[in-house]
Amino acid sequence: MKRFALYILTLLTMLLSSPAAYAEGLAKTFTVVIDAGHGGHDPGAVGKKAKEKNINLKTALVLGRLIEQNCPDVKVVYTRKTDVFVELHRRAQIANNAKADLFISIHTNSLPKGKIARGAETYTLGMAKAQENLEVAKKENNVILMESNYKTVYKGFNPNSSESYIIFEFMQDQNMSQSVSFAKKIQQQFRNNAKRVDKGVKQAGFLVLRETSMPSVLVELGYISTPDEENYLASDQGIQAMGRSIYNAFLSYKNGKSGGSTTIQPVMQTVDATPEEPEMEPVKTSEPEKKVEPTQKENPSTTVANADGIVFAVQFLTSDQLLKAGDKRFKGLKNVQHFKDGKIYKYTYGNSPNYNEVYRKRKEIATQFKDCFIIALRNGERMDVNEAIRIFKAKK
Repeated sequence: MKRFALYILTLLTMLLSSPAAYAEGLAKTFTVVIDAGHGGHDPGAVGKKAKEKNINLKTALVLGRLIEQNCPDVKVVYTRKTDVFVELHRRAQIANNAKADLFISIHTNSLPKGKIARGAETYTLGMAKAQENLEVAKKENNVILMESNYKTVYKGFNPNSSESYIIFEFMQDQNMSQSVSFAKKIQQQFRNNAKRVDKGVKQAGFLVLRETSMPSVLVELGYISTPDEENYLASDQGIQAMGRSIYNAFLSYKNGKSGGSTTIQPVMQTVDATPEEPEMEPVKTSEPEKKVEPTQKENPSTTVANADGIVFAVQFLTSDQLLKAGDKRFKGLKNVQHFKDGKIYKYTYGNSPNYNEVYRKRKEIATQFKDCFIIALRNGERMDVNEAIRIFKAKK
């Protein structure tokens, strides 16, 4: 009994004499999850002599070891440390289960044969504003097709269908500001430390970022399809430089240094336009369709809706200010309508309760507005376009 009392007295003395150490012990450990993209039977992009999965893993291990060696208050969790295949949803699940404070997914970009581009870029979750961004997201999301139950796990998401990416327009949550802030720090380090071409911070619909519940970024280290970039990214010098650049950005983010603006940098177009995206097919009907011309009204929901209150429209432009009729950005389109979503004005064309008519309108203007897509509204509120199409089809 005396020994136990002496032990308690000694412990209390140590705690009282070192309150700083006690407070540090109670402090929450910062947890970062490092995700090396692809792996195992999924090589990712393949160059003439290197594979994306290996570049990603080596860079992830360099980053992780730097944090482990220099940041004792940080817990590092890897989605993989060896050449194994990890399902996309599992990667996000690892981060969520770890209650991570930050998620970093590392990838390497590529282009079709004959196209050349150079530079590193960092993505956050959001709606792709450029065709190039959308193609990067499609390529990275395409890995789910290697999973046997992907239709169930990802609730029918089709990585090759542009319509599936409409959902990302609404996914700018409370983590967006922090994610963009961190992404800007990464790009600054790539530019200043690794001396790489800075392609900026961008947004696109990456499934692995959608599933995480903390600030998250996806890094594209460079282009394995460009010979000199492949040589650099596959070299020890390149891997060390890119890993250390992300590490420096991590330190700055964690310590709250030089926050800066969270405005996303403009997209730098470096490649030719990609082929036109696949289209959702028009709905077959037994009756001849009547052409419905939209009226010039502010809200697309005011167009005559069908019995279910549903209106389809082609969204082709957004702006933070109200544009006048005939604005040059409409490129000659007539009967343009708009509605306000928060502080953003969204402009639509071809508004109609007839999906097939809107489908044709979308095809007509696709050469002028490559990022345009079909939306659906029910009684003035945005709804899932696939559900709206199912309802339209059932009525025919």
